[in-house]
Amino acid sequence: MSNKYQVLLHSIFQGPLPGNVHWREVESLLHHLGATIEPILGARFRVLLNQHEFFLHHPHHGNVCSKQDIKHLRECLASAGMTPAVYDEKFG
Repeated sequence: MSNKYQVLLHSIFQGPLPGNVHWREVESLLHHLGATIEPILGARFRVLLNQHEFFLHHPHHGNVCSKQDIKHLRECLASAGMTPAVYDEKFG
């Protein structure tokens, strides 16, 4: 099961930003990584991962995250110390 998360995390961090990642995949990945996700206002979510807090937005038109959303997610994951190398060490 973790192989799909490993592939998703690597695609978020490597190469061009993916444009076909669904919100439910992001949410599932974050839960797998041990994050808590709380809805705040409308499409805004508070995420706590490795004692690092950040905020994400559910896509407004459909369920596919924009490249800008993925770039923000990449930065948040890196700030929380969850890079592909760390994931591979921890879950691989």
